[in-house]
Amino acid sequence: MEYKITGGMPPSVDVTLNAGESVYTESGGMAWMTGDIKMDTSTRGGLGAGLRRMLAGESLFMTSYSCQSGQATVTFTPESPGTILAMELAAGQSLICQKDAFMAAEETVTLEMHFRRKLGTGLFGGEGFILQKITGPGVVFLELAGDLREYTLQAGQSMQVDPGHIGLYEPSVSYEIEQVKGLTNALFSGEGLFLASLTGPGRIWLQSMPLSNLAAKLGQYIAKTK
Repeated sequence: MEYKITGGMPPSVDVTLNAGESVYTESGGMAWMTGDIKMDTSTRGGLGAGLRRMLAGESLFMTSYSCQSGQATVTFTPESPGTILAMELAAGQSLICQKDAFMAAEETVTLEMHFRRKLGTGLFGGEGFILQKITGPGVVFLELAGDLREYTLQAGQSMQVDPGHIGLYEPSVSYEIEQVKGLTNALFSGEGLFLASLTGPGRIWLQSMPLSNLAAKLGQYIAKTK
């Protein structure tokens, strides 16, 4: 399998498959395709697995695209302006991602629901209790809002982040919620009452434009036109 990410914002990714190779995506995730391709739509693991994926922001049904002969190309595009991140995961390597980050992946990649066990993190962490856990081996394509910045945190090194900007992180990273200090800061800084504290070791990926921020900004203009 080969792939090429092209374009600006939003970009697209062309996935070229050889005979016998396949990728899967959420329902409606394919933009266009060419070649001898077989489509197969299912709940991918049963109804229970499908319902758990829905809680993590994906669809009940998933569709596989398999190349039957020669070469075939399937193109995927993000649902909103942003970035496509391609990650090649080793066997057993996992990523914890925001809801609806999954775009497409090789058949060997597992997509699961990830449940935050700490009450405070789930209530005030920006994405709720449920995230996505993606595990290799294989290549996965993720869609994030806006541009993407990657940081590597050393053991014990922390970064405070507005929760909406957290795109994904490695499981070795500790995710805690901290209250903003100072009443004036909490009420008038515009950052809300809580920030996320990410502590290494491990890599984190932060997105520049959370969709909640974009929706709120657009809402101001929509309200004026009524």
